[in-house]
Amino acid sequence: MTVRSRRWSLTLAAEFGHANVTPELEGFVAEAAVETGVLAVHLVGSTGAVTTIEYEAGALADLRRALDTLAPPGGDYAHNARWGDGNGFSHLRSALLKTGIAIPVLQGQLALGTWQQVVAINLDNRSRTRDLVAVVVGASPGDT
Repeated sequence: MTVRSRRWSLTLAAEFGHANVTPELEGFVAEAAVETGVLAVHLVGSTGAVTTIEYEAGALADLRRALDTLAPPGGDYAHNARWGDGNGFSHLRSALLKTGIAIPVLQGQLALGTWQQVVAINLDNRSRTRDLVAVVVGASPGDT
């Protein structure tokens, strides 16, 4: 049984800054030499998210439009009334999208669809440096 972890940082723009982190995750799984297992990915913080989507301008614009409809930046949020930081919408969006996902590893590869990428998103109302944590657990060649 192999267990490996990695933590790295990325700086993302305010409100919908995003990055395709699939290549980093694929490289991490390859380095760990896990053949069959699971990769857990977590974005640290309560105003960010990690999800999968086709990483192209149209799909990203559609996701942002959906979030603007569900949790508009100018909405009336109890969080803003209490803390005065104006990012109540960011917390709500993070709760809806989630800060972590698990992806199966099969034959040494992430089990992602052809057009499916893993994307880290900053939902806060200011740019942020976000920490991403990944843990892969599974069987490697030579495990008995």
